[in-house]
Amino acid sequence: MRVGVLVQMAREKDIDTQFAEVKEMGMESCQLVCWDRSLFTDENADKILAAKEKYGIDITAFWCGWPGPKIWNFYGGQETLGLVPVAYRFERMQALFEGSDFAAKLNVSDLVTHVGFIPENPYDGNYSGIVHAVKSVADYCAENNQTFLFETGQETPITLLRIIQDIGSTNLGINLDPANLILYGKANPVDALEVFGKYVRGIHGKDGLYPTDGHELGKEVPLGQGRVNFPVFIARLKEIGYNGDITIEREITGDEQKRDILEAKRILEQLI
Repeated sequence: MRVGVLVQMAREKDIDTQFAEVKEMGMESCQLVCWDRSLFTDENADKILAAKEKYGIDITAFWCGWPGPKIWNFYGGQETLGLVPVAYRFERMQALFEGSDFAAKLNVSDLVTHVGFIPENPYDGNYSGIVHAVKSVADYCAENNQTFLFETGQETPITLLRIIQDIGSTNLGINLDPANLILYGKANPVDALEVFGKYVRGIHGKDGLYPTDGHELGKEVPLGQGRVNFPVFIARLKEIGYNGDITIEREITGDEQKRDILEAKRILEQLI
């Protein structure tokens, strides 16, 4: 296992500078994140490939955002996040298709996103539409020789396992964010590996606290200060044969973010 970090693709951020920083922090890999589909251009692909080659950084996955409103709580999230809301589904599928094509230009084999609050009840009237939508995205990814990964958090582990089985595509996997399972109050991430461990193709190195309010998510905190038991979590990943990367995510900005990322790297490398 290697330790990497998220790299944000945005108009105000220079890719070469960000890849240089990844290298300076002593990392060899990253996941590339983008919420702006207008950036999916040949020119930007060329810049990313040049930076990747220049600094020797592997891009392990492309995390593709989608247009429209995003409310990160237990109420607004139900109606705004991912492919679950019917009102935004078609446009977001198109954005994911475009993201898949952009990832193909970068020779990246994994496309990741949040699908949303997938219903736990498979007889929910919206469930079959979500299954069809994700299968369409997975099929599109297959044409680009890619695997589509669910980012964990908004669904219970058994719900995620069920929808993967119900879709039935062979190019489905999971990007396991252990903190998200805690932030959304869905599961202990170590136990979650017992449910869907064989589908895990990516890991986020992030920590958090359980929610204490029925409306709001728990709090993200520096790695090592939350409820993810990383010593046990890493040991269990080794037991199930996971040998991919752990990509650090810290959802703040500035100097404190970099300090927390470097401390997370130190902790994770000791455990690995």
